[in-house]
Amino acid sequence: MALKMPRNLPDQAGMGGMDVLEYEVVQEKAHNLARMGRRLEQALAALAAFDEARSRGAGDSGKDGPERESLVAAAGEALWYYIVQREVCGLRDGEKVMREMGVPREVRLRMGFSPTRPR
Repeated sequence: MALKMPRNLPDQAGMGGMDVLEYEVVQEKAHNLARMGRRLEQALAALAAFDEARSRGAGDSGKDGPERESLVAAAGEALWYYIVQREVCGLRDGEKVMREMGVPREVRLRMGFSPTRPR
């Protein structure tokens, strides 16, 4: 009895090795997108918690305080990384995602902005 190679196996010149590589790349993109999404959610939650604590506190909103400014900057940076990673994955409608996630306007304005840091 003679054995035959299965027909569904890719040949050497075909897509076999490349499919494995593409699969790994897609997995890595998805992993990074999820990680950036969690980072953005955490930054937005920290900003919201700070604002909530300030509104229950002395009545001062603290909008110009350095701690809040740092939280807004961190959220803007996280938003930038998330939107860039979405585009790497081929997902283009960032505006819709920002609306669904409830990203404040001030965070949107800080997206991608990085003030010069002293060296």
